[in-house]
Amino acid sequence: MAKSAEQEHPTKAFGWAATDTSGVLSPFKFSRRETGEKDVRFKVLYCGICHSDLHMAKNDWGTSTYPIVPGHEIVGIVTEVGSKVGKFKVGDRVGVGCMVGACHSCDSCDNDLENYCPKMVFTYSAPYHDGTTTYGGYSDVMVAEERYVVRIPDNLPLDAGAPLLCAGITVYSPLQHFGLTKPGMHIGVVGLGGLGHVAVKFAKGFGVKVTVISTSPSKKKEAIEHLGADYFLVSRDPDQMQAAMGTMDGIIDTVSAVHPLLPLIGLLKSQGKLVMVGAPNRPLELPVFPLIMGRKVVAGSCIGGMKETQEMIDFAGKHNITADVEVIPMDYVNTAMERLEKADVRYRFVIDIGNTLKSA
Repeated sequence: MAKSAEQEHPTKAFGWAATDTSGVLSPFKFSRRETGEKDVRFKVLYCGICHSDLHMAKNDWGTSTYPIVPGHEIVGIVTEVGSKVGKFKVGDRVGVGCMVGACHSCDSCDNDLENYCPKMVFTYSAPYHDGTTTYGGYSDVMVAEERYVVRIPDNLPLDAGAPLLCAGITVYSPLQHFGLTKPGMHIGVVGLGGLGHVAVKFAKGFGVKVTVISTSPSKKKEAIEHLGADYFLVSRDPDQMQAAMGTMDGIIDTVSAVHPLLPLIGLLKSQGKLVMVGAPNRPLELPVFPLIMGRKVVAGSCIGGMKETQEMIDFAGKHNITADVEVIPMDYVNTAMERLEKADVRYRFVIDIGNTLKSA
């Protein structure tokens, strides 16, 4: 098969990559494809650090292909568009999230759910349609098909908006899909980290009552005074949990550590929904009896399709929803990964690519 023009004339790129299971990142030169007729090329200004970047850099999930340039919360300014691109022009503020491709012919793709396509292509460390391996946003330039690029509203700061491309859509999509957005509803958010703090902001944006459920009593002031939650529950306090039994329409569970589900199911009203968006590395015990007796649902959700991702970022712009971020220089990334492993960040690291990524 003849190589495509994109493969024939790749362009130079520069970033930071992990080259082995130590997960340590270092400067790395590589190639991006030329801008194809349906492609958008943009200068990367900021890229958020997601917990999955840490897992992938260390091959914790056994799916990593080295060298890895991580990063799937990527924002910047368009520098070139292909001849068949209709939605974007040079100078636009844009972003790319967790995926850059799919089959475009299955039921999921037909219903704007590319995130559930069996052939979905992740933004980094995945085989692309042309046989190359995808590289993420810890780099100076990004090229992606128009379908996988979102427009960032003018009023949304790029640094604090970047994590919404992963964390934001991860919590926005289940709130929408499971009907947990009606004003007056009562929603629980388990865990107050990178996902949880954004879940509180989106839920409040929809006008619902929000209770943060945490093992850490010390987070109460932060949850209520800073993030705007209505209530705070210490999950290790049996009296507090008992008092809140049967009061919630839905719960977004963002915790990725092994934890008991029975107390959370107890907090739900009949026909309530517990939606898992954190990914514990071992199976959780699922008690069935309380599900049957209350017609309750335990479900999962993974990011969102591109149409919904654009809706999410527009909603964030309208309601001034951003992540709480610590902006760091590129050469701090390994220290940031060590801190992330200890949960020592409030609440997302974002790399200032535009000002601090220095070409070798």
